[in-house]
Amino acid sequence: MLQIKCFTFGPFETNCYVVSTDEQILLIDPACSNEFERQQLEQYITNLQSPISNLQLSIIATHGHLDHLWGAAWATSKWNTPVLMHEADIPMAKAMQSQYNLFGIRRTAEEFPIQPISNFQSPMTNVSILSTPGHTPGSVCLYFPESPISNLQSPILLSGDTLFRMGYGRTDLPGGNMGQLISSLERLFTLPADTVVYPGHGDFTTIGAERR
Repeated sequence: MLQIKCFTFGPFETNCYVVSTDEQILLIDPACSNEFERQQLEQYITNLQSPISNLQLSIIATHGHLDHLWGAAWATSKWNTPVLMHEADIPMAKAMQSQYNLFGIRRTAEEFPIQPISNFQSPMTNVSILSTPGHTPGSVCLYFPESPISNLQSPILLSGDTLFRMGYGRTDLPGGNMGQLISSLERLFTLPADTVVYPGHGDFTTIGAERR
């Protein structure tokens, strides 16, 4: 059975998700910004990674903005695996200090290993990586067409900052493109209406509710 745990971390209240099955753990958007948040995330994942299961863990960023990567240096060191993200957002993530400077954040950027998400290999055979540019050039969503949680039989979309409850990602930051975002939303709105959407900020919603 697929499980999803949401943590809301950092000053931007960013949703960090841990998606797990009997085969793998996916850490989506390592947004933990301080020691307390890192401890919360580590404890939850440690409980999943029992000595018996020894589940494979992958770290995925839905895009390259700083609030989704606060904890990337820590997480990649802790679990000895790189952050996977779309090639188009890798330069943005590697220039993290410029993002801090843009927002007036007094923080020194830490380097962390990054690999293209095209290298992603998963025993979760029913997960698809959807390219949804607009908020950033390399924004992606993760789609699970058949993912039972408890007794709920509905598709699941982890939408990053592409689609929110009653909203969508801003396009006024470097790399944003409203035309691309509209096209990406139109593609997402072709998904089944009962698809449960877990966004990068705020509460969950459904595709049917957002395309009305």
